[in-house]
Amino acid sequence: MSEKKKSGSEFDDVLKQQEKLKRKERFKNDFPLYLMMLPGMIYLVCNNYLPMFGILLAFKRINYSIGILKSPWCGLDNFEYLFKTKDAFIMIRNTLAYNGFWIIMDLCIAVFIALCMNEIAQRKIAKVIQPIICFPSMVSAVILSFLVYAFLSQSYGYLNTTVFSDSPKEWYTTAAYWPFILTIVHIWQGAGQSSVIYMASIGGIDKGLYESARIDGATKLEQIRYITLPLLKPMITMMLLLSIGRIFNSDFGLFYQVPLGNGMLYETTQTIDTFVYRALILSNNVGQSSAASVFQAIIGFALVMMSNALVRKINPENSLF
Repeated sequence: MSEKKKSGSEFDDVLKQQEKLKRKERFKNDFPLYLMMLPGMIYLVCNNYLPMFGILLAFKRINYSIGILKSPWCGLDNFEYLFKTKDAFIMIRNTLAYNGFWIIMDLCIAVFIALCMNEIAQRKIAKVIQPIICFPSMVSAVILSFLVYAFLSQSYGYLNTTVFSDSPKEWYTTAAYWPFILTIVHIWQGAGQSSVIYMASIGGIDKGLYESARIDGATKLEQIRYITLPLLKPMITMMLLLSIGRIFNSDFGLFYQVPLGNGMLYETTQTIDTFVYRALILSNNVGQSSAASVFQAIIGFALVMMSNALVRKINPENSLF
């Protein structure tokens, strides 16, 4: 019995040594991949995790003379200004209304562009169209504001000197125009970039499915309806869930730079992000600005969890987790 136990322990030791050798060999083979992953991991930690230390600012009354950690706690006082101000309803309404409408609109337009690009993917014209539709997403907010101003300037703008030359419009003093202006600019800037994800998903669909459908006499619209869209459903669901998580955030450059920070347009251009920026500039209260970011993050996280739970209940295969 003792000899059997001894041989069994020796066998286990040999297995452990073999496992160690395999792990070392696997690590040696995968080492170049780890090196390639390292810059992305460093960026992720520095950009997404280290700033989480700033959550403390939302619950402290900052005193720079004694430092952040020694500053006194103030509970939820920093959160009160978001809801006590007279602009609270306007900024929350605008943030939710714009994002709610844009989430659905972006989805439809991005999928439509992806479907169209898929039909011309084998043609040379696709190599020209793809950079053109993606270029606007690389334009900075400052340059974008000048482009919009070139169209909307009351004295020299293209629209007022051509289309509305008889009765020039006061674009930068009339708040009612800006929901439409911001929506058009948003579509122009982001639709192309959003469609790239769906183009990649369509490219991964088995071509044999389309060939079988064509043999069975399916038209192009029927192929899209019964093959492409059902197979895009998981990606569409994931993108919707991620968009819902950012529903309390807004594109600061779009809402601040493009209207040129005009106070007469606050009724339709004021969002949580622009309000926090203006409040920070005026009061220099970092705690209140941090509280707004924490509020946005918590609400976004809660919405993602609830939306994912709903999707998991309806179709578990399409949920994020």
